[in-house]
Amino acid sequence: MPVAAITALQALRDKARLQPGQHVLINGASGGVGSYAVQLAKAMGATVTAVCSGRNAELVRTLGADHVIDYTQEDYTEGDTRYHAIIDMVGNHPLSAMLEVTEPDGVLVLVGSMEINPWWGPLARPLHAILRSPFVSQRLEPMLASVTADDLAELSRYAEAGQLTSAIDRRFPLAEVADAIRYQEQGRTRGKVVINVLP
Repeated sequence: MPVAAITALQALRDKARLQPGQHVLINGASGGVGSYAVQLAKAMGATVTAVCSGRNAELVRTLGADHVIDYTQEDYTEGDTRYHAIIDMVGNHPLSAMLEVTEPDGVLVLVGSMEINPWWGPLARPLHAILRSPFVSQRLEPMLASVTADDLAELSRYAEAGQLTSAIDRRFPLAEVADAIRYQEQGRTRGKVVINVLP
């Protein structure tokens, strides 16, 4: 839980500066970071729109999503709704398309991307955001989480209040770590994959 949950916390609290009553869209809402982001955004008092596949719609609803967009049926960047914050774990839309549905004073937080640039690798998207940032009214916020004791304590408080739990997709024994990695690489994980160290 720590790294994924801390990433979600820092994306919402530090980068998006999410406030009660604001509308946040979470792209990749059923994954490891996204499943925590849905819960934390609700705990912070936001209205949450979750983007995931149809098969994961019920999961994100149980985590607290107010609205669910099935990306196989609908492109959120072509809708009429504008969001104060977009937390993007997937990187499957151009920045320009996401900015079209971000409020003029809103924020786009870039957590992850499916595409790896052959020249710049995973840095391509954050660099693009930094270069584009001076020319748009919205804030563009690439992020890399850092684990802190204070944030672990904050997450514990959310968990103790019943506002944060881990959505577990599958459990693998230690001997099947390679299978677990292959499963994770398919990009279809719902929540987290757990490795059981003890039999």
